[in-house]
Amino acid sequence: MFLVTGATGNVGQELVRALAGAGHQVRALTRSGDRAGLPAGAQAAAGDLNDPASLRPALDGAEGVFLLPGYAGMPAVLAAARQAGVHRAVQLSGVSAGSGDMTNAITRYMTESEQAVRGSGLDWTILRPAAFMSNALQWLPQLRAADVIRAPFAGVRAAVTDPADVAAVAALALTKPGHAGRVYALSGPQPLTPAERVQILGGVLGRELRFEAQGDAEARAEMTAAMPASYVDAFFNFSADGALDESIVLPTVAEVTGRPPRTFAQWAAAHAAAFR
Repeated sequence: MFLVTGATGNVGQELVRALAGAGHQVRALTRSGDRAGLPAGAQAAAGDLNDPASLRPALDGAEGVFLLPGYAGMPAVLAAARQAGVHRAVQLSGVSAGSGDMTNAITRYMTESEQAVRGSGLDWTILRPAAFMSNALQWLPQLRAADVIRAPFAGVRAAVTDPADVAAVAALALTKPGHAGRVYALSGPQPLTPAERVQILGGVLGRELRFEAQGDAEARAEMTAAMPASYVDAFFNFSADGALDESIVLPTVAEVTGRPPRTFAQWAAAHAAAFR
């Protein structure tokens, strides 16, 4: 049995599908325990990573667990997992954790999550993906209104990663030997600007989409309305200040899974219905 936390998230939902599709017993953890959208054979479980005691029923019988980053109670969560007999953990992190810059709020919570799993006494694997292709879903409100996408950091290239590829690596790390103690940095196959992603998406959808660069002041105001100021500062540090380079194409997905990572065009085609 494998427990997947964040089971409705970008990677979590793909991991639940991958594990269930391969015939593994999988338990999908959400705060509500709702099983809507879960594949056949997957169990639903309720629990909150901010409340380690709430996870005990979900951990019962689990041999491996997939964990999201950024929870202050992660050491207690990992202790509860160890007490329940879990022996393997896959920790989702991010590329920036490799920098060790604890002044950046996002890098700090990624790094602290990594430190917790390293010291947990479990066999651990850490995944550090580049930005997700699914971030393009943030453009949906604009696409409903017009054919123009305004987005920040127009000059920044990123080898954006399909969450399904991250999930494929996570599934192997949970179910196969040889991945303990490994840190996998993951990327997609192409370093793309936002404008290039918009162009590709337009081709898939059959729409003449146009990209407009969003100014820093407008972007900061919009982001501040949606997230803590420390996270806004972190994103500007990454992209406006150039502290994070996610443009490097890495071979890891192919090396671990035996197949190339999906392109942004493939991801967009697979999710075209969401944009329509």
